[in-house]
Amino acid sequence: MTAFTHFDAAGRAAMVDVSDKNATVRIAIARGRIVMAPETLARIVEGQVGKGDVLGVARLAGIMAAKRTADLIPLCHPLMLSKVSVELTPTAPNAIEIEAMVKLTGQTGVEMEALTAVTIAALTVYDMCKAADRGMRIEAVRLVHKSGGMSGEFHAE
Repeated sequence: MTAFTHFDAAGRAAMVDVSDKNATVRIAIARGRIVMAPETLARIVEGQVGKGDVLGVARLAGIMAAKRTADLIPLCHPLMLSKVSVELTPTAPNAIEIEAMVKLTGQTGVEMEALTAVTIAALTVYDMCKAADRGMRIEAVRLVHKSGGMSGEFHAE
């Protein structure tokens, strides 16, 4: 097993020094889902949620979250992202599948940004629909692909 990188010699939390790493194209894809009552999904798809376009707002929230990941997770590097996409796909009878892809050319990866985008998109769906369905569940948020950097490719599925 590879050693943890976010600790110094004394075991204290530390930001990783990436200044000696080569800049490479780095891509990460994360996925997750939010499960809800079938009636809630139908209202989302039909545009019958009083707060507005749930999928559009959640897509924007995910993109914004990817750009702000370093503000949320203490040891993440602030990054100049070159691409963020978030797709929300209603899946009958009762879920919305969420996928985020994040890309940059840089010295550190974008896995946390992709995971944050999926999570915040799901939380936004929850926020916009909670008045009708407090039993929604956010599930299976995970990294499914990573490329670039010294550790190379990763594929989960």
